[in-house]
Amino acid sequence: MAEIRPQPGIMDIAPYQGGDSRVAGVEDVVKLSSNENPYGPSDKAREAFARTVHRLHRYPPTDHAALRAAIGRVHGLDPARVICGAGSDEIIAFLCQAYAGPGDEVIHTEHGFSMYRISALAAGATPVQVPESDRVVDVDAILAACNFRTRLVFIANPANPTGTMIGLDAVTRLADKLPRQAILVLDGAYAEYVEGYDGGADLVDARENVVMTRTFSKLYGLGGLRVGWGYGPQAIIDVLNRVRGPFNLSHAQLETAEAALLDRDYAEKCRADNARLRSWLASALAEAGVPSDSSSANFILARFASADEAEACDAFLRAEGLIVRRVAGYNLPACLRITIGDEASCRRVAHAVRAFKGRGR
Repeated sequence: MAEIRPQPGIMDIAPYQGGDSRVAGVEDVVKLSSNENPYGPSDKAREAFARTVHRLHRYPPTDHAALRAAIGRVHGLDPARVICGAGSDEIIAFLCQAYAGPGDEVIHTEHGFSMYRISALAAGATPVQVPESDRVVDVDAILAACNFRTRLVFIANPANPTGTMIGLDAVTRLADKLPRQAILVLDGAYAEYVEGYDGGADLVDARENVVMTRTFSKLYGLGGLRVGWGYGPQAIIDVLNRVRGPFNLSHAQLETAEAALLDRDYAEKCRADNARLRSWLASALAEAGVPSDSSSANFILARFASADEAEACDAFLRAEGLIVRRVAGYNLPACLRITIGDEASCRRVAHAVRAFKGRGR
């Protein structure tokens, strides 16, 4: 009898671990481990979600035309070159499924989002990790790792879990110097937190080898609904739509995301509040002896003297009902990623970290 085996690469995948949401024995818990919008979605998005209950028995549209049109209007993009998915994770998986396989290589950076590696392995491709420079994407290191097997290069800009960014000149140079058969994927999950930043849309329009991904999970507060999108050259989007399931998004996902996107006042308020509190928290932690890189996202990467100190601080915070994210799995064992919550949550974090750092004095 033949032995039943999964495809090569599948068993090399460690299941993705999301941020914790509970602490045993602690009731008043603040979750700051998953980069969620602390204010949730806008009222208009909530109302749109509630209305969809009347059509639970109906299949959703397969073309996502209304949401793609709204994305086009808000961001000044061609809706025909937009693809929607169950979070930007699904767009990442589509890209690996369609463009990488056995014998191909998929490049990601040492602190990059874990789904790049997972999706590459699931497609049978070989993930290639390249170093960063002081927690910043290093274009020269990426180009040095490229060869005739390279099919996809993933970078997040702003990056997760570091919060750092590289400039347009660096991204352009990377796109220009990639091998002809390779696609540059700009993961813009946190792009909305950067005022005036298009996530790489102009670069997509100017080239045939760049794709941009975005999500409704962060700024728009729809992490639990799972809606994302991508924008790229027409030829690539046409390919991705061939592997996309026809009903991959429900009425609830499509209509709630559209309402959230069109509520520009609420989105801008969330962005401004995040920027203000991010700056305040970074300064407060620095004063307590915990530095961080300048973040362009909705979190900061707090740096400690050692992995032991980071773990001890995490344990102290959890005892105080504050759940942050250990990032040893992202090759950052001496760091903790802290989501920017509301003002009360940020003040609780700052107070707790000061108390932790002051214990040995």
